[in-house]
Amino acid sequence: MPEIADYEVRRELLRARKPRGIDKLDLLAAQLDYLPLTTAAMRQAAVFWAQARQLGLPAAADPALDADSILAAQGLVLNDPELIVATTNVGHLSRFVRADLWQNIVAG
Repeated sequence: MPEIADYEVRRELLRARKPRGIDKLDLLAAQLDYLPLTTAAMRQAAVFWAQARQLGLPAAADPALDADSILAAQGLVLNDPELIVATTNVGHLSRFVRADLWQNIVAG
């Protein structure tokens, strides 16, 4: 599980004051391997962020962190041709990595 995905879900659960949701997220995290943020991933995310803006296709406002760029970069630096990034924003991520809705991905 990409660390950036945990961050996005966790921050909303914290904001909404949903401790049971946080507990469930913690249980899920205990069952999965975490993909940590690395320097290589963050540098690639900066490239994706800039490219999206140069093409006039940003996924977030310019001052925003743009977690989609980070998620795509985390997938790319794994250098796994079988990797599919699970997302609800297929249109943005698929410009950079293979992506699909999580409901469409079948573990093999």
